[in-house]
Amino acid sequence: MTESVFFSTFALIFVAELGDKTQLTAMALALRYPWKRIFVGIAIAFVVLNLGAVVVGKVLFLLLPRFWVNLVAALLFLYFGVSTLRNACGDEDDSAAPAPAASAIRTAFIMIFMAELGDKTQLVTASQAAVHSGSQAGMIQVFVASTLALWLVSLLGIFAGKQLVRYLPVCWIHRAAGGMFLLFGGVMLWRLFL
Repeated sequence: MTESVFFSTFALIFVAELGDKTQLTAMALALRYPWKRIFVGIAIAFVVLNLGAVVVGKVLFLLLPRFWVNLVAALLFLYFGVSTLRNACGDEDDSAAPAPAASAIRTAFIMIFMAELGDKTQLVTASQAAVHSGSQAGMIQVFVASTLALWLVSLLGIFAGKQLVRYLPVCWIHRAAGGMFLLFGGVMLWRLFL
């Protein structure tokens, strides 16, 4: 069961974050600072954010009955699916320059932390943690899978983002993420009411 938790969380977060502002921010920072320093700042930001998301998920599980946690998680997936599809091909302003900071690591940390705070992937991580908080192993799997997915997407943004956008329109990537959110939400609702 925990393997499916790991792989489903990883796939969901990975696809949802492809072409997102975080990946584009990582790409922009890498053009300005050494990539290793950028990645350290990004990695620390995601560890902090995902720890917070998992704790929020655990608290939700303690306060609400499991049925309601699963229902809210399914509805969140559906909401993010519709929202992502609705904005899949919209104009985004990604021309903002990196915020000033004393070091590349601090700049990367601040930018990613602020960009991701309350973002859909953090909320999805929290809802996945709430759904799987019945077991400590499930929550650890959610944390590790989400963190690794976000790190990998950031590395892709740093090294191959420009190449990917050359061959695949960001619009298509967002559509795939929206479809995946809808699929996960639909499956969760189906399991709840069967």
